[in-house]
Amino acid sequence: MGYKIDRIATDIQRELADILRSVKDPRVSDLLLSIVHVDVTNDLSYAKIYVGAMEGFEAAKSAVVGLKNAQGYIRRELGSRMSLRKVPELRFIADNSIEHSADIARMIDSLNEGEDND
Repeated sequence: MGYKIDRIATDIQRELADILRSVKDPRVSDLLLSIVHVDVTNDLSYAKIYVGAMEGFEAAKSAVVGLKNAQGYIRRELGSRMSLRKVPELRFIADNSIEHSADIARMIDSLNEGEDND
């Protein structure tokens, strides 16, 4: 059963990334959003969608508000694109892993610059 849930989560992640491009809300459309991870419950009734923004964690939090407002549209689109008996209820969560990764990359770059000067 675990493989099926993982496959469905990956399919949801791929479809949501495409659906986000068509959302008209400026809190969503004006940002570079990424679906970082999708967790689906075993009975497929709920899906936690972790959303990150290139503009930072605060931008991701405002995007989550816009996504919650557009949840009906997003869920309907997801249902029409995927052949699921029941489309899970979507719960959007802001994620700062993109910002964290960028910070780590900056630290590595600064360490590499320090080594080049020696």
